[in-house]
Amino acid sequence: MARALLRLAGWRVTYDGFPTRQGVAVVYPHTSNWDFVVMVLAKWSIGIPARWWGKDSLFRVPVLGRWMRWLGGIPLDRSSSRGVVGEMVAVFEAAKASDELLWLGLSPEGTRRHTPGWRSGFYQVAHGAEVPLALIRLDYGAREVRITDFIRLSGDMAADYARMADIYAGVQGQRPEQASPIVPLPKRPTPDTV
Repeated sequence: MARALLRLAGWRVTYDGFPTRQGVAVVYPHTSNWDFVVMVLAKWSIGIPARWWGKDSLFRVPVLGRWMRWLGGIPLDRSSSRGVVGEMVAVFEAAKASDELLWLGLSPEGTRRHTPGWRSGFYQVAHGAEVPLALIRLDYGAREVRITDFIRLSGDMAADYARMADIYAGVQGQRPEQASPIVPLPKRPTPDTV
């Protein structure tokens, strides 16, 4: 049904399978509310019970929150990112120990609006948990969701981001002017550094 709906809308999903049972998947670019609809249909069409982070305030709305959890959502309090990263690494370690299928999908920009770069939570989780990173292309120009590129992070953030930028080159969001550059956001100042 999901694949038929995507085809009806002119979309196709290219998917060669995941290389491991656990990993982090980043979807780029995230420039429109329609991205969520396309990605949920893509997730259903390939039959993977992928999970995703969402803004915690959306999960507080009673009916919407239950529905989002049913779709695979995990509420994320972005104000405590260090705790979230540590918790997610522990979740991945437990999933690996029990051979549980766990792919966490998210938008590295953290918003639909243009930002000066990508947040680093996805990177910290994938590197800390030692799981591969799927680079999912949400390409409105080609009307394609492409799930074929996987990398292992080296720990050299600049080199890893350059590899990601090469893979995502030419991908077009619904609102291209909202696409963020594929560079890490500068670290936020902490009380110790201010």
